Amino acid sequence: MVATLWDGHGRIWHGYELHGAGNIPEGPGLIVFYHGATPADYLYFMARLLIQEKRYCHVVADHFVFGVPGFKILLDAHGVMHGPKEECVSALKKGCLLAIAPGGVREALFSDETYNIVWGNRKGFAQVAIDAKVPIIPMFTQNVREGIRTLGGIKIFRSLYEYTRLPIVPFYGGFPVKLRTFIGEPIPYEPNITAEELTAKTKAALQALIEKHQKIPGNIFRALMERFQKQRKED
Repeated sequence: MVATLWDGHGRIWHGYELHGAGNIPEGPGLIVFYHGATPADYLYFMARLLIQEKRYCHVVADHFVFGVPGFKILLDAHGVMHGPKEECVSALKKGCLLAIAPGGVREALFSDETYNIVWGNRKGFAQVAIDAKVPIIPMFTQNVREGIRTLGGIKIFRSLYEYTRLPIVPFYGGFPVKLRTFIGEPIPYEPNITAEELTAKTKAALQALIEKHQKIPGNIFRALMERFQKQRKED
């Protein structure tokens, strides 16, 4: 029911498309994606994957979300996990498909229409994949920054976030731009790779998806017009 509602919303409001679902291998895996201003594109992906491929995907969310009153039932319905390393490894070892945006709230608020990846020194996701012995699958949604924009470029909001760790940044939009999610080829598990090396390899794979499928800088009008254009065959 929830998946049908999200899929319908994505289809009507954004003409949502999912490309490359066949790149998700059978069994457990860790999907690593770029975080837009909101996680709406992930919800569309989750719904389409469940409906189209009959596969359920859990997702790791920032800890502050779990402190919002009344959100627990929504989080449970959407398969959201708090994300301690041990819990993620355990879920993967049980055969689950798991998704995470290493940039988290910081990337959501302070990346922009240039689609810069904002991971800092985060590499815990890579260690999770190594410990669980699963592949990493990169994922990116075209035009995700054009649907909703933030005012994260204003320094006072960045300072407030770093001090409070709360997402106190205004946003605007809700534009019905074209959204297409692209799933890249999986990065297989390597027993001798380090977390630092796997992080670099994953970041490069995600950057390659962005460069292939996103015109930079992003443009709201162009993203709206793409609703009326056919997808290129090479995609």
